[in-house]
Amino acid sequence: MEKKNTILVVDDDPGHRTMLRTLLSGWGYAVTEADDGAAAIEKVQHQAFDLVLMDVRMIKISGLQALTEIKAFNPSIPVIIMTAFSSVETAVEALKSGAYDYLTKPLDFDELHLTMERAMEHVHLKEENRLLRESLGKHFDRQNLIGRSQAMVRLLETVAQVSPSEATVLITGESGTGKEMIAGAIHFNSPRKEAPFVKINCAAITETLLESELFGHEKGAFTGAYKRKEGRFLQGHRGTLFLDEVSEMSPSMQVKLLRVLQEREFTRVGGDEVIRVDVRVIAATNKDLFREIETGRFREDLYYRLNVVTLVLPPLRQRREDIPLLAQHFLRIFSEKNHKKMKGFTPQAMDGLLKHEWPGNVRELMNAVERGVVLTRAEYLDTGDLPLFAPDAAKPFSKETISGNLPLDEVEKATILNAMEITGGNKSEAARRLGITRKTLHAKLKKYGVLS
Repeated sequence: MEKKNTILVVDDDPGHRTMLRTLLSGWGYAVTEADDGAAAIEKVQHQAFDLVLMDVRMIKISGLQALTEIKAFNPSIPVIIMTAFSSVETAVEALKSGAYDYLTKPLDFDELHLTMERAMEHVHLKEENRLLRESLGKHFDRQNLIGRSQAMVRLLETVAQVSPSEATVLITGESGTGKEMIAGAIHFNSPRKEAPFVKINCAAITETLLESELFGHEKGAFTGAYKRKEGRFLQGHRGTLFLDEVSEMSPSMQVKLLRVLQEREFTRVGGDEVIRVDVRVIAATNKDLFREIETGRFREDLYYRLNVVTLVLPPLRQRREDIPLLAQHFLRIFSEKNHKKMKGFTPQAMDGLLKHEWPGNVRELMNAVERGVVLTRAEYLDTGDLPLFAPDAAKPFSKETISGNLPLDEVEKATILNAMEITGGNKSEAARRLGITRKTLHAKLKKYGVLS
């Protein structure tokens, strides 16, 4: 059975609402009513609609005020404004506020039907997203950092301030929030932008190898050291070194890192030569370093060396107004990558994106959109194209997930891959759900050929 499009009719005239309900129901639409702009805003926040048909003059909150609130919550919903008071000024104001179109009472039913159909066929955010990104300012290259929420605007302003300096920066936030992109934005807007931006994930490498990766080693320093190797500090000379997941460093490595930050010099593993280096350090962690200090897992003196400037990235669930911008940005990227002509998201899909909790943050959203683009055959991504609407998404480890008499390794592999899919590739969240450390998860992913 074909699903009916749902229309929200907003009018403080009960007679006019009844007439529209009868008319629209006859055209095959499902109709919900609201008698004021305030009620309309509340309904939109709790239910997905394909279109809003709204009067402009109402007692508590006018249609234009409600329009602004509705478009701020979900820019994907097309809104058609109705009024008995025809004026160019009101029409212009409605269109500027994001209305799809403007109709005058008494309504021309043929015009209404045609306008509604056209609005639902051409829902997209491309122009709005461009304007919103530009409104954040052009004083520095944001390196694809997207957001209009107050938290992101403040963050980007701080990034613009700290980038030209030489200050060491500590970036904190949950996994998947974009800490590496922030580090990149700082580097590429700094005087060091022509020099290398070197990255290393401290959690993905064992202690012995991490020392060699950071400082390099001499030939014969250990088994397998067949020739001298330059470390990341030297590779980043005159540039920036990004230490991701710095909280995963062992105590002995923390001591060595502290010395380099203090003295700006180091020696290669197995060597005696003291090497001077000019490198700006940006560190990142998804852990509470104060708690790590209290438990003795992180050095307090190293914390204060790293924490000259702290940038805190809010999780995606705390900046939901950025979700439409990010979703449309990823849609454009993956449409081009997969040679598809995607136009946008259905209102139901966008409503679901806005209400999802996003444990994997921006990375999870990116993976969800990419999966949708790859699998869909339509021009607009709908709920069925996105993994967060999958029936089993809330039951990640049910017995039905893994069936048959499988070897233990196969059961473990299936469970791990399922956790990775559910969390949108967020290793930290997948490890938490599996009850193992991130390092253990990384090793198992490598064992099963998921990582090279």
